[in-house]
Amino acid sequence: MNTSTSSTASLPGGAWVTGDQTITRFGYGAMQLAGPWVMGQPEDRDGALAVLREAAELGITHIDTSVAYGPRVTNELIREALHPYPESLFIATKVGAERDAQGGWPTARRPEDLRQQVRETLESLGSEVLDLVNMRMGDAQGPQPGSIAEAFETLAGLQQEGLIRHLGVSNVTSEQVAEARTIAPVVCVQNMYNLAHRRDDDLIDRLAAQDIAYVPFFPLGGFTPLQSETLSRVAGRLGTTPMSVALAWLLQRSPNILLIPGTSSRAHLRENVTGAGLSLSEEDVAELDTIGH
Repeated sequence: MNTSTSSTASLPGGAWVTGDQTITRFGYGAMQLAGPWVMGQPEDRDGALAVLREAAELGITHIDTSVAYGPRVTNELIREALHPYPESLFIATKVGAERDAQGGWPTARRPEDLRQQVRETLESLGSEVLDLVNMRMGDAQGPQPGSIAEAFETLAGLQQEGLIRHLGVSNVTSEQVAEARTIAPVVCVQNMYNLAHRRDDDLIDRLAAQDIAYVPFFPLGGFTPLQSETLSRVAGRLGTTPMSVALAWLLQRSPNILLIPGTSSRAHLRENVTGAGLSLSEEDVAELDTIGH
């Protein structure tokens, strides 16, 4: 598939320039295309391929994946659905974890681990070079303090070899972002952030001033019942869903925020696109801002 029927301007949020490539701020996260617990093949393989092709037809040019999803499953689905890749398509991936037999996510950040993950990513995607590789740090509880230098230097070396175009960081502290930037240019930070979890407010603003993208994951993760009640009240008033409001708020929060909501349903994908395009008033935003403060 070498063309899409929509332009970036038709998607919520318009476009963002990442490194040397213009991509849609509304992207797609492929994690949910793998089987249960992000392990194994999807129950409906044809349906999974259809979602990826629908994303391309909608004009989405930013797809997020990882060789650990499946493992390899989402990468292989992307390859089957979209290869040969159009020049406009930007595939972001991440390294730093592997999968165990129980479906866990043990860290794998030694230089040899990272080189192996990059090789497997290239092979499973059918690519000669990766558009963006995020170095994932921390653990399931979130970012953890510590140096990112050895791991990020390994990726910078692979970038110099011509295997990676752009580098990013994921699940990181502000200090790790700063340390990574002393090693090589960082075009993207991917952390947990949403209406209820706003630890990165200051970081987002600093990154925006430096033209660095911020990609939040779990747009509805970790809400308390009271916070969910506030979100649902705003959504009800606007005649839409809480997810739509959460996505729209993120797009309006800062121009450097890129969205990668995931789904295994074509209909849900279209709903997410429509919902993210919702226009929130100043009053709506003020009420929603009470959730995270």
